[in-house]
Amino acid sequence: MNWLLLLLGLLIGLVVGAVIGFIPRQHRDKELIASAEREAQELRRRAEQDAQRTLEQAENEKERLISSERDRLKQEAELAKSNLDQELSLKRQSLDQEFARLREDIGRDQNFITEARNEIKRDREKMEQLEDRLNRRGEQQDARANRLDELEEKLNERSETIKTREEELDNKTAEVDAQLYSVAQLSREQATEMIMQRLDQELEREKAVRIRAELDKADSEAKRKSFNIIAQAIQRSASEVSAAISVSVVPIPSDAMKGRIIGREGRNIRTFEALTGVDLIIDDTPEAVLLSSFNPIRREVAQLALTELVSDGRIHPSRIEEAVQKAQTDMQTYIREKGEEAALEADVVGLKPGMLQLLGRMHFRTSYGQNILKHSVQVAHMTGIIAAELGLDEAMARRAGLLHDIGKSIDRELEGTHTEIGANLAKRFGEPLEVVDAIAHHHEVELSETLFPVIVQAADAISAARPGARRETLESYLKRLEALETIATSFPGVEKSYAIQAGREIRIIVQPEKVDDASAVLLARDVANRIERDMEYPGQVQVTVVRESRVVEYAR
Repeated sequence: MNWLLLLLGLLIGLVVGAVIGFIPRQHRDKELIASAEREAQELRRRAEQDAQRTLEQAENEKERLISSERDRLKQEAELAKSNLDQELSLKRQSLDQEFARLREDIGRDQNFITEARNEIKRDREKMEQLEDRLNRRGEQQDARANRLDELEEKLNERSETIKTREEELDNKTAEVDAQLYSVAQLSREQATEMIMQRLDQELEREKAVRIRAELDKADSEAKRKSFNIIAQAIQRSASEVSAAISVSVVPIPSDAMKGRIIGREGRNIRTFEALTGVDLIIDDTPEAVLLSSFNPIRREVAQLALTELVSDGRIHPSRIEEAVQKAQTDMQTYIREKGEEAALEADVVGLKPGMLQLLGRMHFRTSYGQNILKHSVQVAHMTGIIAAELGLDEAMARRAGLLHDIGKSIDRELEGTHTEIGANLAKRFGEPLEVVDAIAHHHEVELSETLFPVIVQAADAISAARPGARRETLESYLKRLEALETIATSFPGVEKSYAIQAGREIRIIVQPEKVDDASAVLLARDVANRIERDMEYPGQVQVTVVRESRVVEYAR
């Protein structure tokens, strides 16, 4: 019973406890639901705020991107405009330069047309003068024909007289033969041989006398005509005396620089000599080093490179190679400028760039100390003047005179004489046949086909023979004097010979009993021909033969 009561009490307690516990739980659940609703509303509100902020940020980013893209497009447009302006400016400059070049070409063409018109005018005047000469010559020939008719009549009369005299002479000859045989006991053949020997001797003397007279007459006439032409050519041409040597001196700031030029174990000097082909001489000469080479272009390149290295102060193999390359480039430019200056000074146009380059190389070549480029310019002036006096093409003569020694620019690099090399070069560069002929034959005018080689030879001799134009070494000078005396003494009848006036004259003393006055003329001519054939010399050599007879007697 108690157990039941206890069980009943427990049940009642459980029910009461459940009721008591359910009521507050229901209340808590309501509060939790209310709290959850409030949190949900708060979360909704925050989400709406975040969405609003995100939307605003997106709008701001959109505005920023649009502004940035707008600025970028604006910059690209400005850059494109700037590039277009620069391109237009360059094209405008190019068009201006092309217009200026065309204007210069038009100016040159106009000058050429003017010169051509003047040339045509001069040719027309020359043709008129020539026509007048031909008319006068025709009148002279008519008069000469009349005189020839008169002379023919006289000749016929004299022919008849001569026939009569021949008959008389034949009769007298027969009488003389008979008398000669009876008096001298000589046959006709023996007498004829004796007479022929005497006649040969008389004819030999007469030939020598006539040769001398004709030579004197020809020399007098040639001198009279040539003096006028040469005087006009020389008085309009003047040039300074020039000489070149095979050693160049490069100044240095101090002797300490010599050690830097030599380098460690001599590597700098070996590199320099290998690249330039020039001997670098470093001796006791204070504040200077020497460059030795027989090639003036190499020596000039070496001088430019060494001057650059000394001024820069950095001297090592790689720097030496850079300096030498720069000097070679500068030298090619300098050579081309020298060729253009020479062509302009000689008034020769239309030369090709390769020919101008070869022409500039002659600035570094000498002949007996005379600068070949200046010599060529001087020859060009003289050939132009002489050609104008003779009525030939003056421009063609100047061109031939300027290029007559062009073969000497590369004669050390090719086989053959400078005339052969020069003629081949002129053909390769398309020079006129007259110029090629002048280059090939200005030392052998007898082989020439035109008059230009003769004119070039004359101008060449004038330029080379003027005092101070050329010089030679002592050794070659002495050898030339010995050769002159050897040639002179090789002829029979020569007693002594002396080369005087620095080899410009050879004076020959002959034996009077072996060489008479008439033979002296032939001897001088033969010696001059032998010298021309066997020797090379600047200018001309005068041959003087002296024949002196002395008779001494004593009165006791």
